[in-house]
Amino acid sequence: MRNLKITFVLLVIVNLAFSQAPAITIEISGNGSPVLFLPGFTNPGSIWDETVANLQGDQQYYVVSYAGFDGKAPIEMPWYDTIKKELVDYIKEKKLTDVTIIGHSMGGNLAVDIAAILPDTIKGLVLVDSIPCMRELMMPGVPESQIQYESPYNKQMLAMNDDQFKQTAMMMAQNMTNKKDKVDTLLNWILKADRKTYVYGYTDLLKLDLREVLNKITAKTLILGTAFPTIEMAKTNYEKQYAALSDKTIEMIPDSKHFIMFDQPELFYEKVNAFLINE
Repeated sequence: MRNLKITFVLLVIVNLAFSQAPAITIEISGNGSPVLFLPGFTNPGSIWDETVANLQGDQQYYVVSYAGFDGKAPIEMPWYDTIKKELVDYIKEKKLTDVTIIGHSMGGNLAVDIAAILPDTIKGLVLVDSIPCMRELMMPGVPESQIQYESPYNKQMLAMNDDQFKQTAMMMAQNMTNKKDKVDTLLNWILKADRKTYVYGYTDLLKLDLREVLNKITAKTLILGTAFPTIEMAKTNYEKQYAALSDKTIEMIPDSKHFIMFDQPELFYEKVNAFLINE
């Protein structure tokens, strides 16, 4: 009996050692057609609170948050693929149908990925300043094989002290919104992120090239683009990258940077409501 107890305790310890936190947490509210909200990189699910409050019609909202951000426990790498798998599994387990996904930035990448995997389940996509292949814009000509977790840049980011990292984060936050009162909000989200998740999770995003799965998507899609650096340049990038997506509408939002919901909230709510009503 003593040996059995010892064996049981050891099994529990082993299971705990190899288990990890969930990749996603989801808050549900409302009743009606399912709408899944996917935030961008480092952003908590609460970024969608004002959007949810301003939507019309009968919907049930599923607001997602990610491991490693907003104080949530981190998970092992690969981070993005684990989140994607858990989202797909969740939709299947809950037997959700006719789902609309609203995704900002990285959340838009997840939305595209999920819609390609579950084309009969996802009926609508709203992609908010999200590009299928960031690497093509940021590092043109660099193949996926050259993007690795163990790189000099990643080592430098991980080695930064808090003050150095804060300076880098501040520059990023200032470039993502026109609203000065939102810069500190964005900064605090970045600083609150688990550092390894921030560094290696971003590496996951740079490796993505979702242009190759766009032809698998049947969902009606609204792409909301920013005016940064100019509307003309941004629109050209969207048209080029989403060329293989069939049922799409691209609408450019003036006077906006990456966070359209901050810079042009009323116009943003108007576009999303119109899409939901006309799906």
